Amino acid sequence: MRLESDLIAAAPELFIAVASMALLLLGVFRTEESSRGIAWLTVLTLIAAGALVVGAPTDSVHAFNGLFVVDQFGAYAKVLILLGSALAVVMSMGYAERMNMERFEFPLLMLFAVLGMMLMVSANDLIALYVGLELQSLALYVVAAFRRDSLRSSEAGLKYFVLGALSSGLLLYGASMVYGFTGTTTFAGIADVVSDTGPTLGTVVGLVFVMAGLAFKVSAVPFHMWTPDVYEGAPTPVTAFLAVAPKVAAMALFIRVLNDPFGDMIGQWQQVVVVISVASMVLGSFAAVNQTNIKRLMAYSSIAHMGFALVGLAAGNESGVQGVLLYLSIYLFMNVGTFGCILLMRREGRMVEGIADLAGLSRTHPRMAAAMAIFMFSMAGIPPLGGFFGKLYVFLAAVEAELYALTVIGLLTSVVGAFYYLRIVKLMYFDEPVGAFDRPLGRTMVAILTVTALVTLFFVVVLAPVLDSAGEAAAVFFAA
Repeated sequence: MRLESDLIAAAPELFIAVASMALLLLGVFRTEESSRGIAWLTVLTLIAAGALVVGAPTDSVHAFNGLFVVDQFGAYAKVLILLGSALAVVMSMGYAERMNMERFEFPLLMLFAVLGMMLMVSANDLIALYVGLELQSLALYVVAAFRRDSLRSSEAGLKYFVLGALSSGLLLYGASMVYGFTGTTTFAGIADVVSDTGPTLGTVVGLVFVMAGLAFKVSAVPFHMWTPDVYEGAPTPVTAFLAVAPKVAAMALFIRVLNDPFGDMIGQWQQVVVVISVASMVLGSFAAVNQTNIKRLMAYSSIAHMGFALVGLAAGNESGVQGVLLYLSIYLFMNVGTFGCILLMRREGRMVEGIADLAGLSRTHPRMAAAMAIFMFSMAGIPPLGGFFGKLYVFLAAVEAELYALTVIGLLTSVVGAFYYLRIVKLMYFDEPVGAFDRPLGRTMVAILTVTALVTLFFVVVLAPVLDSAGEAAAVFFAA
């Protein structure tokens, strides 16, 4: 009976695991001709898994002897991960056809990475956390280097692998120290020991190492060094995937680790989060100013955005976690839409990635320019677009926690970031065209751009229900 309840609790993850292996067998026996069909079946798998997540009970459930937890927070994060991953797979189809990447393994590797992300989000033990993290990472290393005929793609995959292995080592060392000083790897057991004995020096040092490993996964400074090169070198659909789903999963894991087992150590970890938040906002905002490659600009932009999200985590309160979840929700649509525009930057069948290539876009592709302008204004935090509300709620949480200096730094760096976002808008609407991009855009890409642009533009319409859902998810860690 207990096993049956455990299997029901992990139904979305088990469904993805079984579907992944079934699709793998199908791809092997159907050869490369089935790559597009496998991609669509992957999307259907993600949608079905999302339905299982949404239909699951809302009460917190611990399964597999406490290694796995199902709760409102995990469900919220999983829905974002599945949505972002499904959009990334759909965007990759046209690119794969043009770049001779039509191999059925590509969407399946993304599916295995999603499985790892979902296990990360529901991890309730340091060992379960590590297994989920590595399952995600190993799949991402391969997809980053998937274009074997491209030197930049191979270099991106190698850099990601080497630095990812280093971060995994740091995290594993930290987890072993926490185990050594608390005698347990379960989150509940660690929380009990910390509550009874207080934070010992060894536990604090172990936590810092764990945080270093997680900071790498969200590309927070000073563990950001892989991000610009991997974003630029990886195939653009892979970059879009890396910019969305893994960031949501890693940030959700960050929130769970700090607020669940180490919630009573907020005095220790809050200082570290504040430092990496400030460093990420400052470096991400200023380093993006001189970028000429739009994918590198988006890499530094993502570093800055993770810094803004960490402001809410640094607050250490329910409002902060709620703000982070709201931020991640709108971040998903802004980034998917922006990378959709980048995927459409083709001239004579060749991908172009220079920011200068967007000059005069409003005259050659007015609808694409309008969508890109919406995303840029939203990322800059211009009201009433979605990005404004994301920043508003994390800053309000920081003010509530009396982190006034952090809030001021966040506001100032947001102004700096607005400069390079608005520069792109200026290029599109006020500069002379340098040449039109290829047509047609494709129905799928037009649909994705339209939906993401409308959500970003009219996010205020759904703000209340999203905020309520994020509040219910955040309450998991702060229930009396």
